[in-house]
Amino acid sequence: MDYLRELEGKRLHDRNPNDTMMMKSCKYICVPGPIIVGAGPSGLAAAASLKEKGLPSIVLERSHCIASLWQLKTYDRLRLHLPKKFCELPLMPFPEEFPTYPTKQQFIQYLEDYARKFKISPIFNQSVVSAEYDKVLEFWRVRTVGLKREETEYVCRWLIVATGENAEAVVPNIDGMEEFGGPIMHTSMYKNGGVFRGKRVLIVGCGNSGMEVCLDLCNHNASPTLAVRDTVHVLPREMLGKSTFGLSMWLLKWLPIRLVDGLLLIVSSLLLGDTARYGLNRPQIGPLELKNLSGKTPVLDVGTLAKIKTGDIKVSPGVQRLTRHTAEFVNGNSEKFDAIILATGYKSNVPSWLKEKEMFSVTDGLPKRPFPNGWKGERGLYAVGFTKRGLLGASIDAKRIANDIEMCWKQESKHCSSI
Repeated sequence: MDYLRELEGKRLHDRNPNDTMMMKSCKYICVPGPIIVGAGPSGLAAAASLKEKGLPSIVLERSHCIASLWQLKTYDRLRLHLPKKFCELPLMPFPEEFPTYPTKQQFIQYLEDYARKFKISPIFNQSVVSAEYDKVLEFWRVRTVGLKREETEYVCRWLIVATGENAEAVVPNIDGMEEFGGPIMHTSMYKNGGVFRGKRVLIVGCGNSGMEVCLDLCNHNASPTLAVRDTVHVLPREMLGKSTFGLSMWLLKWLPIRLVDGLLLIVSSLLLGDTARYGLNRPQIGPLELKNLSGKTPVLDVGTLAKIKTGDIKVSPGVQRLTRHTAEFVNGNSEKFDAIILATGYKSNVPSWLKEKEMFSVTDGLPKRPFPNGWKGERGLYAVGFTKRGLLGASIDAKRIANDIEMCWKQESKHCSSI
């Protein structure tokens, strides 16, 4: 514990002498194993993988529950977009009785059962405000703030960043938002279309969330319009009797990615028709290659396209500006709306708290090295949940991290025992 006393002395020396209240409220905790920041699926996967190897860890979570994105910021009709076999966390499959595409409630139940099975007990309501490597002590110093503004500083040898790609909602600054006069919300605040019954609703963004919210609004007798600024690949969720994702993974074992993309687009055209006829122009790059290059996920259609074809869902180009209950589009047309829903996605928040410039990009908060090499940094820093490959990618990285830390743990234990 000498290094902890040294740290505390250094902290007291560095404090402003007038800041006595803060000094008294800050406590220091030495963690023998890794600290995991984030209790979402990625953080749980890392903790379970470590537990399976007999390695202790502490999970810090800013919310009051595990998987806060799923529990607090998703709409009611949400299901896993991929079959459950591609979304399992390490060491525990989904229950056999679950459907191929589990519901939001079933996935949350799976995660809660997962945490219980591996005895993962996150420390909740702990917002990490900074994490910095101390070169003198050769440890990470992770500072948190609780609900009552109390400070805690954790000291650890290994730091696992598990806050993921979807930590913060992306809210675009559309010209005239303050003039619109009606409700404007991000999909993170949307639950179902019941409150929009009979209303004209503009959905900005045409990813999976935007498409599903449109369908949900339709089912609640609202009148949705989808504003599409960019090109988008829309694929059927299943083709040739298999999940599109599963079929793609199988084909990639034998064929180059561009040939697989070509096959996917041919089958999609046969099943869905020419989506450009309905205002959904496809990118020039195929869906899998585009996913690898930019992380942009193709839309897996669950019925929205049929509603677009019948005119129940309108498609418009991107929004130019907003005025009083009106949206003006880039093609010069305008239309009245009662509400706007922003299906504009999420972003990483890592640059706001991690004081490290080598592993993570300060621009987008993602590891600079792409999958499969973005999971490990320097000086005991790791990342899980940033692969742009969903839960499958997070599980792969969680197991790699646990193996690496186990090797370091054994080497350091052997070194200490020989002294």
